[in-house]
Parts: sequence; structure tokens; C-alpha cells
Amino acid sequence: MRLYIRKLSVKMPKSIKKSCTTQTSISSYFGGLSSSAPDRNVQSGIIGNSVELCAGLKPGPKGKHKHSPNNNNGGSLLKRAKLAHNGQEKEDMNCEVISWRVDEIRAPSSRGAGSLSSSTLERLKGFVCPSEPQGRGPPGPGNAGGGSEDADGGLEDAGGRPGDVGDGCAHGGNGPGDVGGREAVAHREMAGDKERQKSEEEEWRSPEPSSKKQALSLIQFAKPGEGRRRRRGGVMKTPPGVGGEVSVTSAPCGISKSGYTPLEQQYLQIKEQHKDALLAVECGYKYRFFGEDAEKAAKQLNIFCHLDHNFMTCSIPTHRLFVHVRRLVSQGYKVGVVKQTETSAIKASGANKNTLFTRQLSALYTKSTLVGEDVNPVHSLVDVEEGECDDVVTDPPESYLLCLSETWDKPRKQLTIGLVAVQPSTGDVLLDCFVDGSTRCELEGRVLKVNPVEILVPSDLSDSSHRLLQSIVTASVQAGDGVRIEKRESAQFDFASAMNTVTEFYCHTQDSGSRPLSGIASLESPVVCCLGPLIHYLTEFNLQRVLLHHSSFRHLSCESDGMVLSAPTLRNLEILTNQTDGGTKGSLLWVLDHTHTSFGRRLMRKWVSQPLKDAQSICERQGAVCEILESDSVTLPSVRALLFRLPDLERGVCSIYHKKCSTQEFYLISSSLSRLGVELQALLPSIQSQLSSSLLRGLLLDTPELLAPAHNFLKVLNEKAAKSGDKRELFCDLSGFPVLQERRVEIQSVLTEIQDHRREVRYTLRTPTLDYVRVSGQEFLIEVKNSMVSVVPSDWVKISSTKAVSRYQSPYLIGRCRSLSQLREQLLIDSQKEWTNFLHQFGEYYHTMKKAVGNLATVDCLFSLAEVAKQRNYCRPVLCEGDRQIVIRDGRHPVIDLLMGEHTQYVPNNTELQGDGRRTLIITGPNMGGKSSYIRQVALVSIMAQVGSYVPATEARLGILDGIYTRMGASDSIYKGRSTFMEELTEASEIVTRATERSLVILDELGRGTSTHDGIAIAYATLEYFIRDVKSLTLFVTHYPPLCELEKVYPLHVGNFHMAFLLNEPDIATDEVEVQPEFITFLYQLTEGAAGQSYGLNVARLAEIPEAVLHIAARKAQELKNIVDARRKSKRLFAELWSIDDRKALLDWVQLNS
Repeated sequence: MRLYIRKLSVKMPKSIKKSCTTQTSISSYFGGLSSSAPDRNVQSGIIGNSVELCAGLKPGPKGKHKHSPNNNNGGSLLKRAKLAHNGQEKEDMNCEVISWRVDEIRAPSSRGAGSLSSSTLERLKGFVCPSEPQGRGPPGPGNAGGGSEDADGGLEDAGGRPGDVGDGCAHGGNGPGDVGGREAVAHREMAGDKERQKSEEEEWRSPEPSSKKQALSLIQFAKPGEGRRRRRGGVMKTPPGVGGEVSVTSAPCGISKSGYTPLEQQYLQIKEQHKDALLAVECGYKYRFFGEDAEKAAKQLNIFCHLDHNFMTCSIPTHRLFVHVRRLVSQGYKVGVVKQTETSAIKASGANKNTLFTRQLSALYTKSTLVGEDVNPVHSLVDVEEGECDDVVTDPPESYLLCLSETWDKPRKQLTIGLVAVQPSTGDVLLDCFVDGSTRCELEGRVLKVNPVEILVPSDLSDSSHRLLQSIVTASVQAGDGVRIEKRESAQFDFASAMNTVTEFYCHTQDSGSRPLSGIASLESPVVCCLGPLIHYLTEFNLQRVLLHHSSFRHLSCESDGMVLSAPTLRNLEILTNQTDGGTKGSLLWVLDHTHTSFGRRLMRKWVSQPLKDAQSICERQGAVCEILESDSVTLPSVRALLFRLPDLERGVCSIYHKKCSTQEFYLISSSLSRLGVELQALLPSIQSQLSSSLLRGLLLDTPELLAPAHNFLKVLNEKAAKSGDKRELFCDLSGFPVLQERRVEIQSVLTEIQDHRREVRYTLRTPTLDYVRVSGQEFLIEVKNSMVSVVPSDWVKISSTKAVSRYQSPYLIGRCRSLSQLREQLLIDSQKEWTNFLHQFGEYYHTMKKAVGNLATVDCLFSLAEVAKQRNYCRPVLCEGDRQIVIRDGRHPVIDLLMGEHTQYVPNNTELQGDGRRTLIITGPNMGGKSSYIRQVALVSIMAQVGSYVPATEARLGILDGIYTRMGASDSIYKGRSTFMEELTEASEIVTRATERSLVILDELGRGTSTHDGIAIAYATLEYFIRDVKSLTLFVTHYPPLCELEKVYPLHVGNFHMAFLLNEPDIATDEVEVQPEFITFLYQLTEGAAGQSYGLNVARLAEIPEAVLHIAARKAQELKNIVDARRKSKRLFAELWSIDDRKALLDWVQLNS
């Protein structure tokens, strides 16, 4: 005889409870190890006190059972009991077959009132929780179509998107009122076949191998051995297993496929294809992260991460997706967005209505690929610009993706590096191919110019290049904006593989104006080796179209067009960033950049980093700046007013070209372009009659025609729908969209039928004025007062009610509303397709619009240069194309002059270097006297002149320089394995190799990193080489007096100068008085002649070295000086004595020196 306990509900862990479609009703029996009569008598005794035997389960109100709060040894153990069935897990649709083995529960160390005795534990072996059979009661409320994912094993959040009722599993789920279903299950269990029960009893009681006694897997990525885990703000203890420990899997393979929920299986399938990305999975109104992705995201986003089923998880709201994606991307992560690709109403009417919502990876984002509707919602970014969203990470000024390849030529023993840099957000593509040495100086200079945010390299990149890139990454992290490096398979960088990729890409393209294959084949092989992997990479992000058109391609360093600025020059002169914190303030770019648009700011950076060498182009810029400064026309102020508060048109047009922009962004960009075109068109007569600059006239006259197509696209849109993002009402005139027109006719037909049905409803309820109501987003409800409920037909369905009224829908309304929802969702799908086609049509004018935006950027930069010249009282330099000269009167350092402001007078200096005359200045003087500032000033003035800007001086006549090379400062390069002196000589070697007679060379204290004799020898030989062989314009700063002797050797080409100062010497010291260091007053004026000393003790005083140390140093300096003076005197006397040849002269010499 077997006895049963009905409706004994045991609270199980949440992760187990959620894995079943319904709350399991435990209807089982307590069986002994044999079927003898004494055992059955014992079982009869157990039934009478079954609740007390369940260790902590106490009867609650209405016959329900609760855990006893005062018994932690029984109830908590049952709550945390390990679930297993012979070490395996089976699945009934989505509900796992789970056996609760009581013999795996450790007995508590001390017995309390509710504790289980050892005999009871022995008799409770075989106590099981069988799964529910497939026969179930009718679905409860809200579980139409199979219930939510939370109900049947998924991870869908409660309170998800309305209509996500189809996001369940195939079998459906029981609602709260499914009592009939549970009773039927209980009766079927009681009336089961005895033979089947006997076989199951023997199977359950059979001993399990120890290897199969595994605990329920709680988390995929958990650390083994953890005894306690946090869960929803509290502490969740792991269920005790054999020996009190639980084995937690740390990999997906630790759980069988049936152990994962459908959503988890779906996530794992997508994760398998994108292992390097953090996946944000759309679940209703949230995006959720799982596993290790959740732990990383929670750490970076500072949000809560908790355990749910088999994975750790955290979530973010959908409307904040762009904020959190940008934050993760800014930390160097690749982020994938997984979206639902089905809608609820259409799914509910389909054959797969009871299956899980399909999801696909819709977009990938990294630092260089932040292009898309998810990360650039214009309405939100406008709030950012106005300071309303402080937690949004804004785009950097430039976001280049750089790809490198290396080719080693064994016969020539030289390394050739190919480089392709792409900015997907703007469409710019840079190409370069160059030979580099072991120092990677050429590569470093180009990386600093491009300033990439992401770098693609082959897996077999050379150590020298890898160390260089790592140093750049480290510096960028310290500056607050780390560079992301991704390694790709080296096979992709092979020429054969890359060429196949390039050929296939350009042969199968159908875009008009795409780059012909012949043009690609003419590129250098190292560039092709970069282009292939780049196509592969951008295809993952659906951004490969940016490589199709040849108008976007340009060479990064074309020595025939631009001045060469090496990497040390960019750093030492602080052209783009300062050397203090890596920021823009304090750099030459900071001085010149007064642009008002984002695209103008990017262009200004290119101008500053790549000054011109073509005299005609420079003069055109200077002429445009001059006209802006001197013109009295009202046209130019009107033109500049158009540039205020413009969105980033360059990125917006490129986003449209990629077909990744939102309706809000498209309307903002197209309306701005249209407005600019109309207003510039109105200014055309005055531009033609009042402007004389050929550059300004060409830019402003061409732009209105280029912008004309934008107006045609704008007039098709419904402004209100575009601003709200409603794609169903987006297009005003549907004559060009027959599919949308047909769909709207169908929707209107259904709406008419619903309105016509209202007459029947009025007749039924005898209410002539009755109308439909809308409550909580649900339409077409029939509201009836509760006093009139008796007249409501029995087949009407009650939707909701209050104390006063009840709301119903007739069967006809339910069917029509279902059809209406399906048609509306289909309209949204069709509208999305038409929207994509609409963007494709606009993309045909991409290069036209890009050229127009480029014209506006140039105008913005010219206005910026004019504003700088006007504010700081700069002069227009005179360019002497055929001469090698730098002549500056009253020149000033542009950055220091601006930082000091108007209240402090900056001391100006003159400079005169002539290629055929005095072309080398040897500059000496006291430390802190202004030598380095002076030589930087000369270089920056030369750069500004070739940018096309006015310069900080009263007069300037300059020749065209082909490059500026600097060797300044003292720092080692540990990442390159070079000491300070080695770094110093390496840079000097690069300058010796590359400088020409049309270059400006600046060497600051060369040779100071070694002993005095070696340092002087190296500095002397290097300087003489530049004077005699290179014949470049040279500024040489030194503290070695012997170098000044070169003026005597080359009097026509070398001049000695020093920074003037006033010396306040202390009184002559005696033996009893301490020697005092000198006190220097700096005059910061370049003066002809060499300085006798450097007066380093004065700088020691300024650095607040202790007085005791200063006194000792002064005394030691005096001793060394006396020794040197004595040696010099002895040499002089010996030379004089050696030249005496008669007795009288000897006597006179002795008398004079006695």
C-alpha cells in the first residue's frame, strides 16, 4: 500500500522554479527499502505527521505551507536541496525532469525542534518531484500563445514589451488559475500503472555512481569553489551536495543543451559567432547582458549584476542604449546589439506563434565604428551639447581605423610598411607606403598625424612595431582616451589573399562612381595587403561602402605637396597636443582653432599637421584671410552666421550613406543642408559683386548647386513624424510608395468595419450615444456601467473594470483588432524597407554633399585664421619661393603669447637666417633664459606661414621649407630598449639622414647624455656636418663653449648668440665666509655673442634646493673654476715662455709674472 501527500508545495530555488512552466505540485510517496508489513506500518505513521517530518515546513493560512523562519537547519536545507536524477537532466518540452534526492542533503550538526532524525532521513530516500505531464489546464490570463519567457524557462524580464506574449516556448504555460490542471496531474499520478511505479521506484532507489552526483549548474562563468553568492541584494548559499560542496560549471559545456532555457540557447548560438564582443540582447523594454559579458558590463557601467538561471545577468533600458554602448566602447570593448526580428501580432498569427522570438545581431560597435541609429540619436545628442546629459561619452574629433602591414625585402634588407586609415563616420580614406628603419620613426610620425582610435595589425607583427604601438596606447590611456588594438590572422595580410578579397569586392560592386579595379591594382602591394583585411573587418560592421569610391582616397604623406613634420617635431613643438597632459590646450592647434563646426575643426587639424609647400595655394589662403579681415561687405558676416550651431553635417551625410541613420538625424541633416543651400543661393549676387578672393568666390559660388538635391528629399517627409521617429507616417506623398499606400487602404478598411460595428453595439446595449474608449493603450473598448452589466451578451470578453464601469470587447471586435494589429505591424515593416530604399537614393548624392560640406569646412577654417590674426595683431608673412631664408622681426611664441595674455609683455625677438649667408645660429646662455622657447618660436612661425595663417610678428619674410626636424629634451624609451643618450643620438641620426638644404633643423643640447669629452666631440662633429654638408637652416642650443669656436672656422655661415641676462655677483668670499651662488635676472632677449657660463646654481635656487646644499655647490664650483683657471694660466705662461728667444725678453717676462 502506497500513500500520497497532496498539494505539499515546497519552495525551491528560483533558478529551478523558473525552469519549469508551472509551480511543481509534489504528489509522491514515501517508500521504504522493502515492501514488508512493518515498513508499511511505519509509513502509516508518517502520514499522520507528514508536515512535521518535512523539517521546517509549517502549515500556514488556508492550508498553505511555509518555511519556518526559526528553523535554519531544516527549511533552508530543503530550500537549497540539490536536484538531480541519476546525474542526468531530462526535458519535457521546456520543463526539466527533476528528482529531489534527500540522501544528498547533509544532516544538520545539531537537532532542533524541526530537525530530521537519521531514521527519517533514511526513509525519505527516494522522495522525488516528478515533472508535470504534457496534459495541462487552459492557459491563464496573459499567457496567450505560450506565456512569457519567464514562465517557461526563458530569461525575459517581467513587465516586458506589450505583445511579447508569443515569446514563450512551444507547450504553453499554466496561469495562476490552473487548479484543474494540477488536480488532473495529481489524479493521474495516483491512478498510474503499478508496474511503471515499481520500475521507477527501483530506478530512483538504485545507487548512483559518485561521478554522476553533480549539483545543479548555477552559472556558466562562476568561479569554482565559491561557497556563497550574492543574489538580488542578499546572500544565496550554494546548495549542499556530497561533502557539503557543490560543483559549479565554468563553461557552457558543463551543462547539457537541455539544461539551458531557450533564450540562453539563443544567446549561446550568437555568442559562438561573436566571441570577442559584449552582446546586449533585446528582451522587451531592456537590453540584457549574460555571463562574462554581464560581469564586464556591470563593472564598467556601475550597475547591478545578479544570477538568473545559468548565467549572471544585468540589464539596461532601451532608451539608454546609446549612453551605455558609448561608455563600453570608450573603454575599448567591442559591443554587439542583438534585436528581436519578429513582432508580436504577426508572430501570434503565424505557424511559429508558440516559439521563441527570433533574434539576430543587428549591429557591432567599436571606437572607430560608432555609426548607427542606436548610438547616434540626434535628439539625445542635442541634449548632450546643451549640457543636459553629463554621462554621455561624446565622439572624439577624429575616429580613424588604422590598418598596418609589413613587408620585409631580404635582398635589400629593408622593411616596407603599408598603411590604410579609414574614418567610417566621415568617409575619409588615407593611403601610404614607406620604408622604415629599426626605430620606426616614419611609422610613429604617421600614427601621430592620423591619431587613430583603433588599429588593426597582423598577428605576426614585428616586435619593434608592436612596442611602438604599445607605447602609443599607453600614452593615450594616460591622456584619457585609450587606443584599441585588434590582431587579425596574418593570412589575411598575405598579398594573394588580400588581392583576392579586393578583386571580389570591387568586381561585384554595383555602386555608381565606385573605384575601378584598375585603380586599385595600381596601388603598392603593401597598401593592398592592408586593404584586404580592412574590407573583411568593415564588412562585419556593414560599413564597407566607404571604400568603394575613389574620391575618398588620398595619400597621407605626399612630400611634393606638404611640409614634413616628423614624430619628434610634432611632440617637441606641441603642434597638436601639449606634453603635459596630452590635451589640446597649449598647442598650436589650440591657438589657431576658432572654428564653429565639427567638420571645420577636423579640417583645421589636417591643415596644422600638414602645412603646404605650394606657394600658390598658400597665397590663396592668405588672400582669403586678408579679405575677411579688410572687407567692409556685409556678405562675409552673413556667411559666417550660417555656420553657427550647425550639426555635424559630414558625419550625418556619411551616416545616411551607410543607411544607418534615424529619421530624426536625417531630418536634421537634410533640413540644415537645404537651409544652407537656400540662404547661400540668396547671397550669390553679393558674393559675385563684392568678393575678390578667388578661393572664397569658388567655395561659396559652387556650394548652393551642390546642396540643391537636399531640398527634394526634405519635401517628401512629414516633419512631425520625422522628428518623432514614426516611420509609418513618415512620407507625406505616397504616390511614390505604392506598397505603403496599399497597406494604409487595408488599415482604413478595417477601421471602417470597426466603426460600423459600433451601430450594432449601440443597439445591443440600447445606448444610442455609446462610443469606443481607449484605456492604457488598448483601443476600441466598450465601456458599460456596472448597473447595466446584465444586458451585456455572454460571449463578450471583459477586458478590465473599475468600481463604476466594466470594459468589454465583442468577439467581432477582438478579431478585427487582431487584424488591425497585424496590418499595423506589417505597415511598420514595409515602412522600414521603404525608408532604407529612401536612404539609398539619398546616398547617390553622397559625394556631391560631401564636397559641399568640405567647402563649408574650408570657409570655416579661413574665418578661424582671420579671427586669430585680428585678435592677436598678427602680420601677413611674405613668401619667397626661390629663397632659403627666415627673417622675422619682433617675433613671438604664439602659444606663450596667448597664455600670458595682454597684461604681461612678451619679449619679442628677431631672427635672420640666410641660406647663402649666415644659416646657423649657436645659442648659449643661462638655464631658464628662454633658449628653447626662442627656437620653438621660429619653427612655429614657419609652420603658421605655410598653413596660410598670419604670424605673430611685425614683419616676416620666409622661404618655403620642405620639413622641420627637431631634437629636444631628454627622455629614455624603455619600451624600445633605449637609454636617454641612445634615444638622443637615434633622433639625431634620423635628422642627419632626412634633412635637406631647404629644411629647418633644431638641435637642443645634443651630447649632454654622456661624458663631457664625448658629448662635446659628438655635438661638434654633428653641427659641423650640418654647416658644411647639409647646409640646412640650423638652430643649435648648447652649454658647451668649445662649439662656439665654429664661428671662427665658418665665419660666413655661423653666428654665436646668447639669451641676455643681468648678473648680480656676491661679494668675494674669504675662508671664513661661505661662498654664495650667483643671482641672475633673465632678460629673454637674443643677443649676439657667446655666454661664458650657464649659471646652473641660479636655477637650483629657483627650484628651492636647500641653502646648505647650494652653499656647498657654490664652494665646489669655485674650487673647480680655480683649478681650471690655474691650468689655463699655466698653459698660457708656458706658451709665452716657449716663444721667448733672448735674455732681455726673458727677464722682462719673469718680472711681469713674478
